[in-house]
Amino acid sequence: MNRNVRLAIIVLILSAPALASSRIDLDRDWQFRVDAHETGEASGWQKHPPAGTESVNVPHTWNLGKHDNYLGKAWYFRTFEMPIPSPGRHVELHFGATFYSSRIWLNGVEVGSHEGGYTAYSLDITPHLLSTNYLAVEIDNRITEQTIPGFAMRQQVPHDAWYDWWDYGGIVRDVWLTVAGPIEIRRQRIRSQIKPDRASVQDHIYLTNRLKRSQRVSVRLTAFAPDNRIGATRTRSFTVVPADTEIDLSLQLDAPKLWGIDHPNVYRLSVEIADGSGKVLDEQSDTFGLRTIEIRDRHLLVNGERVRLTGLTRHEDSLWEGLAETPGTMRHDYDDMKSLQVTLTRPGHYPQNPFILDYADRHGILLIPEIPVWQFSESQLSNPRVIALAEQQMKEMIEQAGNHPSIFAWSVCNESDTGTPGGVAYFRAMRDFIRKLDPDRFVSYADDNLPKLRRAEDSAANDADFLMMNQYFGSWHGPESELSASLDNIDRIFPQKMAIISEFGLPGVFAPDAEDADRKRVKIVQEQLPELAGRDWIAGAILWCYQDYKSRRNLRLGLEEGYVDHGLVDEYRQRKPSYYVWKEMNAPATINLRWNDEKAVPASFTATVKPNSLDSLPSYPLHDYRLRWEIYDDTKLIARGERELADLSSSQSVSGQVEGNSDAHRLQLHLALVRPTGEIAAEKTLDWNTSQASRPGGATLPAP
Repeated sequence: MNRNVRLAIIVLILSAPALASSRIDLDRDWQFRVDAHETGEASGWQKHPPAGTESVNVPHTWNLGKHDNYLGKAWYFRTFEMPIPSPGRHVELHFGATFYSSRIWLNGVEVGSHEGGYTAYSLDITPHLLSTNYLAVEIDNRITEQTIPGFAMRQQVPHDAWYDWWDYGGIVRDVWLTVAGPIEIRRQRIRSQIKPDRASVQDHIYLTNRLKRSQRVSVRLTAFAPDNRIGATRTRSFTVVPADTEIDLSLQLDAPKLWGIDHPNVYRLSVEIADGSGKVLDEQSDTFGLRTIEIRDRHLLVNGERVRLTGLTRHEDSLWEGLAETPGTMRHDYDDMKSLQVTLTRPGHYPQNPFILDYADRHGILLIPEIPVWQFSESQLSNPRVIALAEQQMKEMIEQAGNHPSIFAWSVCNESDTGTPGGVAYFRAMRDFIRKLDPDRFVSYADDNLPKLRRAEDSAANDADFLMMNQYFGSWHGPESELSASLDNIDRIFPQKMAIISEFGLPGVFAPDAEDADRKRVKIVQEQLPELAGRDWIAGAILWCYQDYKSRRNLRLGLEEGYVDHGLVDEYRQRKPSYYVWKEMNAPATINLRWNDEKAVPASFTATVKPNSLDSLPSYPLHDYRLRWEIYDDTKLIARGERELADLSSSQSVSGQVEGNSDAHRLQLHLALVRPTGEIAAEKTLDWNTSQASRPGGATLPAP
């Protein structure tokens, strides 16, 4: 065991005054072995590690390298040292996610299990701790008709049709211990009400009191503003009874800074519990945002302003990490997606890594998270075990992610038999279940059957808060020419409902090769995005997807595994031509540049910036933007400037000077429209060279 980790654990356990919860990382120094013959438990692996193990760190998936295609059971082993906790101390073991089902032993005793591959869970290990502890985890990545994700039985043939992303087995997110005192804050549920000059923040606090008596405590609530200054604080006394209990506390924030697409203001709410002497018993903090999101007159409004948004989906998948992603990979991909002007995404078919939720909070991306009920049949949707498992996964997702301001809706399934009585009943049950947990957010699901629908009452979409339509005209749904009539039909059937196009694009299997597939993808983007924009009731459009991803299906005939050709970048993150087309078409404004005098070396330029109208996708208010420009003579920077813009509700023009240009031979002007967050929203490049001095006109080139 790592010496520093051992010392950290000893210090945390033995520090008598430190009663508040502490976290101890357990990501390093694991051993791993597959169990292809399923003899591990009978051989006593839960009590001692077998021979032939591999050294790994977590997050980890075995589906990279020599175990690439392995389906079945595999084990992880680790030892850690810990002094026996003093009375009143409580130790829990946490897993960020394990795919798919797990069983956990500590010192030979089975302490718990979990089903579901994308949500966190924890186990009380206090009674089983020794000074030196042996931890064994058995994981099985196989699926059935009754697992989520499970076999896509809506397909009917074959009877073991896989979902279309990879089944990465393993401990795919972090592992850690928490050490807490007798009174512990389990979690917070933060909600807010916003008025013109203030906001009311309500905190529903979930506590556990492990004492055998009631305890009088003081609870201090402190809200930290986006600049980390204290925005408000409040303290109240409560009596907490033994076992689990819940308390409510609220405070007022003056002059609140709202969360939005270009102003993603994130607050932090800290809860501190102390006993009568002032000794801190526990503390916890969570981030949150202040915003209103409404659906009104078939339109989407953020903080009272109408928005029409676009974005990309993305699988948690890469050649080098699979599902066991590190922050570096997630940050790279989402930075790239943000440069593609993503403001909306249904991020994938399953609960996302907490890093991605935090990224969306801090970069102004609206999210519609989903549980992985993918192409389920009516029989599956009616199965009590499947419904119970769906509720479990939804509950875990909402409890873990529910404070994120970026989340504005929940999705309960994708492309399943929701046009059947059993499917309608499933959606209604899930919607009602969600509203008890989170009554302030919208509920919907992704539906690929809307193009074929004839009556609203024949579909669960009739009960959804808004429509989410997967449409693949030009491939699975038929000719591109049928898109317009299909949209007209949906408008007629659901005249009161807003819609978001939750998927569109071009799968590579509908072309002879990857190059032709991307040419078709470009055509679909260029033709369908304006068609969608022309429908006032379509509030957003999401392209499937950012990157090519590993799968067992939707591949070329004869392949049992490989990468689905569906992305703007390939599995190596190499950009396809469609990447640049999407980037240009999704800028929130257009830029026109011209030199003011092209008969001689230009002395100045004029830039005109025109925001997208509400007839466009995307379109949203542009507040506090600025223009930034640089001018080069070959590679030498000769001028630069910046201009703040008033709210861009209409076209604005800005002029700039070219200094030190008298002997220039080749000028290049690069101009960027910059968001308040510092990200580039649109850019343009304009060249001039000596051959242009004798003729009118100039070359306007796209930015590299």
